[in-house]
Amino acid sequence: MADYTRLQNGSDVRGVALPGVEGEPVNLTPEAARTILRAFVRWLAEKKGKAPRELTIGVGRDSRLSGPELAAAAMEGISLEGAACRDCAMASTPAMFMSTVLPGFGWDGAVMVTASHLPWNRNGLKFFTSQGGLESGDVRKVLALAGEPFPRRETEGAPEKADLMGAYSAHLREVIIRGVNAGERPLEGFKIAVDAGNGAGGFFARQVLEPLGADISASLYLEPDGHFPNHIPNPEDKAAVDSIRQAVLAGGCDLGILFDTDVDRAGAVDRDGRELCRNRLIGLLAAIVAAEAPGSAVVTDSVTSAQLADFLTGRLGLIHRRFKRGYKNVINEGIRLNQEGTPCLLAIETSGHAAMGENYFLDDGAYVAVKLLIQAARLRREGRTLGVLLEGLEEPLEAVEYRLPIRAEDFRAYGQQVLEGLEDYANGRPGWQTAPDNCEGLRISFPEEKGWFLLRMSLHDPLMPLNIESSRPGGTQAILDLLRPFLARWKELDLSRLP
Repeated sequence: MADYTRLQNGSDVRGVALPGVEGEPVNLTPEAARTILRAFVRWLAEKKGKAPRELTIGVGRDSRLSGPELAAAAMEGISLEGAACRDCAMASTPAMFMSTVLPGFGWDGAVMVTASHLPWNRNGLKFFTSQGGLESGDVRKVLALAGEPFPRRETEGAPEKADLMGAYSAHLREVIIRGVNAGERPLEGFKIAVDAGNGAGGFFARQVLEPLGADISASLYLEPDGHFPNHIPNPEDKAAVDSIRQAVLAGGCDLGILFDTDVDRAGAVDRDGRELCRNRLIGLLAAIVAAEAPGSAVVTDSVTSAQLADFLTGRLGLIHRRFKRGYKNVINEGIRLNQEGTPCLLAIETSGHAAMGENYFLDDGAYVAVKLLIQAARLRREGRTLGVLLEGLEEPLEAVEYRLPIRAEDFRAYGQQVLEGLEDYANGRPGWQTAPDNCEGLRISFPEEKGWFLLRMSLHDPLMPLNIESSRPGGTQAILDLLRPFLARWKELDLSRLP
């Protein structure tokens, strides 16, 4: 039997779906998708306490070239187990979760065929119930089930088509209408550029913004194209940010919005072309949250800047919880804080994965855009723009990231040894201040250099990412020079990428 557990990537399934890249053999085949979905039906039936025939499961996909074939195989797997299947065609990842909770839908489960911003030859599967995305332990169980024998069967019935994106878009329009409270066309007079990067996000311009009165004529790459011919659909990609910036400036737009392939992440630029991603996106959403729930908590990942922490706690009066990287880690920490009695409305990674408590703690790029648009429309009535929410947020002068490969066979054990050694090394160094709230790796500040570094293990790969920030010219290099003698001790740590 096939070992499908090797396809697990945290809480997702990911693999190579198309040939064409040397050294990357196909391992996510239609047969794999079919079998894994049969296993998902069995897992879900047990989870829900239902027979497979009582289940309804939706399947959607993004614009990847392998999407139609893998989605068809996934739907066949669902039907082979006797569950009812709904074909959502082109969809966003957040919409697939919403299919389990939206009125008129409320399906038992959903699967999205996507690999987010990964290259064109990759693809994957994300699973949902009304409780949210499956945790990594759940995915492990599904993949273990997929390795067991399945009886030969004939498919039972054909999948029914469902207009999930129409219902999801109507839901987002209603959120904007209620939030702005200015009639049925609250975006009248707004010019908004959307850059979907040829992913699945084009619906947001045509089905959400335009019906509310917005001018979307400056939008780019709304047509799905799995070759991604213009730029990678990724709010962290420089070419993607430059693309939307140019569209906003050339078109005289009030705001620009860009999405990743499956629309679970978003970024933005303001009317002056200033990037509203990473720290600035966190600052904007935190400012909105601070007005709605003063003194509440915001969870971020571990690489946020010291200046952002000062802004969140000092300027906005929020509690800042810096936690482990990985969007599920950040989201789960926000949920945990609420359960223990600390109000938390926002959990967000610097990558653009942002989840809000009011929206099922779902990382939804379209909902992030909705929150920004509501605030922009309210401020417009006062003659102000979103930029006023970021007053007082300083930026680090320099910020770099190096990804250091680990050559040791047991890379996790070796990386742990490096971190333990670094902790001992730092304790004996004058001016090295270890952060009191390390949740992963080791973060150390250097007051003289007005900066810090964070060395940690990658979530899934044999790498140690090293982030360095400083607020003085040459500070990141100075901090690296202080750290280099320690790193040089570790012969299985590849330092060739360091300057």
